[in-house]
Amino acid sequence: MNDDLVSAEVDETELDAEASVRPRRLADFIAQHRVRDQLDLLLKGAMKRGSPPDHILLSGPPGLGKTTLANIVAAELGAGIRTTSGPVIERSGDLAAILTGLAEGDVLFIDEIHRIAKPAEELLYSAMEDFRVDVVVGKGPGATAIPLDVEPFTLVGATTRAGLLSGPMRDRFGFVAHLDFYSPDDLDSLLHRSARILGVPITPEGAREIAGRSRGTPRIANRLLRRVRDYAEVRGDGVVTHAAALAALKVYDVDALGLDRLDRAVLRALIDSFRGGPVGLSTLAVAVGEQSDTVEEVCEPFLVRAGLLARTPRGRVATEQGWLHLGRTPPSDGRAVQADLFARDDT
Repeated sequence: MNDDLVSAEVDETELDAEASVRPRRLADFIAQHRVRDQLDLLLKGAMKRGSPPDHILLSGPPGLGKTTLANIVAAELGAGIRTTSGPVIERSGDLAAILTGLAEGDVLFIDEIHRIAKPAEELLYSAMEDFRVDVVVGKGPGATAIPLDVEPFTLVGATTRAGLLSGPMRDRFGFVAHLDFYSPDDLDSLLHRSARILGVPITPEGAREIAGRSRGTPRIANRLLRRVRDYAEVRGDGVVTHAAALAALKVYDVDALGLDRLDRAVLRALIDSFRGGPVGLSTLAVAVGEQSDTVEEVCEPFLVRAGLLARTPRGRVATEQGWLHLGRTPPSDGRAVQADLFARDDT
């Protein structure tokens, strides 16, 4: 069989599994209790008035449920949803075509909205406020702006980099919510729910072990559950037990804190090659054979949050906890810092 075809089938299966465990109603959404309650009030108030709710901005790290919440908003309203992403919208005409195709009450979901092109963003302002867009026809002195009405809709924007949103864009959202990382207890509940949907027998101890290594992120928790399921079905009796979780996660290089191979490579290079730092980002990236943005956006956030690495004005520094996690003895000259010393430094 063609390798590309096999890969496509695997990817499609993974996407189907991910979609199947996503909650479809607000009542089924685990954790984010404050955001869930606020959204419930917003949606019920709008339905009682018979008008679309205010535009909604969801921010937070990847994998916490922003896309799921956007689909839930549409389901709760009984409305259609149109999904796109910021990088795809390169011209204002692209956005105008999407907006004019919406039906009354529809939900427009724009993922990574901070990456939308500036001309399209400016077109979006009038659409969000007045449900109207001005399409410019022609160029130069003969250009003409044609106003087009847009059916009342609700925009749900999602971003992992809220700081990159312009002030005018952020101010046009009537409801702004930040999604937090999940607690181990919430992830434990989520894993039991996902296991029921996937038909995977799981013990409380197995769920707790997976939850503890999921970085507070439901997307990671569900992915690890599927990998432990594979291990349990192939090398065990099909039940996700504590022993099966330990053995499977060892095979997949996920350690007790949830660090994977690349995370440990970054931490190991910082400690073994640069004696704990400080070292610049680009130098650290070269040392592990990755791009700088991969190290900065994929590895660093969790390493910093776990207290294993600190970002300082002089560069990246391994904390004392980082040394100990790799089984190394922290230097006695004070170069290994406590994580909280640079908790407020984000350079």
